[in-house]
Amino acid sequence: MKVLIVGSGGREHAITTSVAKSPKVDKIYCAPGNAGIGQIAECVDIGAMEFDKLVDFAKEKEIDLTVIGMDDPLVGGVVDKFEEAGLRVFGPRKNAAILEGSKAFSKDLMKKYNIPTAGYENFDSPEEAMKYLETAKMPIVLKADGLALGKGVLICQTREEAMEGVKTLMLDKKFGEAGNTIVIEEFMTGKEVSVLSFVDGKTIKIMTSAQDHKRAKDGDQGLNTGGMGTFSPSPFYTDDVDEFCKKYIYQASVDAMAAEGRPFTGIIFFGLMLTEDGPKVLEYNARFGDPEAQVVLPRMKNDIIDVFEACIDGKLDEIDLEFEDNAAVCVVLASDGYPVSYEKGFEIKGLEQFDGKDGYYVFHAGTKLDDGKIVTNGGRVLGVTAKGDTLKEARANAYEATKLIDFDNKYMRTDIGKEL
Repeated sequence: MKVLIVGSGGREHAITTSVAKSPKVDKIYCAPGNAGIGQIAECVDIGAMEFDKLVDFAKEKEIDLTVIGMDDPLVGGVVDKFEEAGLRVFGPRKNAAILEGSKAFSKDLMKKYNIPTAGYENFDSPEEAMKYLETAKMPIVLKADGLALGKGVLICQTREEAMEGVKTLMLDKKFGEAGNTIVIEEFMTGKEVSVLSFVDGKTIKIMTSAQDHKRAKDGDQGLNTGGMGTFSPSPFYTDDVDEFCKKYIYQASVDAMAAEGRPFTGIIFFGLMLTEDGPKVLEYNARFGDPEAQVVLPRMKNDIIDVFEACIDGKLDEIDLEFEDNAAVCVVLASDGYPVSYEKGFEIKGLEQFDGKDGYYVFHAGTKLDDGKIVTNGGRVLGVTAKGDTLKEARANAYEATKLIDFDNKYMRTDIGKEL
């Protein structure tokens, strides 16, 4: 079969790597892809938001299955466009992708269906938001309602910081239209855990857990990023936590979307906070996490095509989802200065040392081919993933592997999974 993957980051490289393992797949295209994806798929110069061009390409090449990796096209309704054209596609429709597309929607959904989450209020007026903050308990969390590349969340320690945050999101429009509405949420403490799941509209199957490091600098300091590294499984995701989430969060979220006339097919990413009062939902995403996909997918035993097709056909209950009994750690190699400003275009050296290296992966995020050389082309450049029998071993392997790769202004956190 022929498969088209839409996106250009480390997540899409991880998806492409899994798809390439399937004996059912003869040809993979990726739009627009990157230099790493180009080594196992044919990259096509079509942007992820160019829906008509994507549909035309899928028809022309007689694509059997399209997999949407990114949030923007999902929220924009790319799945609806493919379905209208009679094409087979994996991902939620626009009316279901709102689960990620609007934080205000998802908070209201959780409130209505008693799904555990932090207390909150939604605001579309900066004046009303500031008035609310005058008496609110600090610290507090401000979230842009719309998509903001994983950076639209501000944790404010003081009232002054919170007021400035409202100005940043709603008046200065740092994240554009995403800040027209904001969610002001109580600050929760505890361990954060990410849990990815496959959903077919009614059935949900949970993947192995993971844990992300969002801050740019060691010790969880610095600005929020799209993710500087991750590990799987999370030692904090215990059997008790799993049992609670299955009872009160996972199926409840799928049922809530169905009850709202928005049946969800695709990936639901649960961002969880393990509080003293039990697990609570921090956020939902409507696609694989990045870089979580880079530690979860390498550990999955199933043929990913079988799982995608079961979701589309409403037969996920027939799939026994299995993961290896080991661990994986991903360390992101970024351009120094990310997420604010950074130079790009530097040659990346050492990638050939990973050819045929079992248990090691280099997932490209911000790379491109330039005159036959692979060069940096973004803030997050590569995700170096390694497996191990234990998290400690996987961590040691991953950091050892980062030494094999070099490029000017290479930057990484040195404490991914350090507490393990």
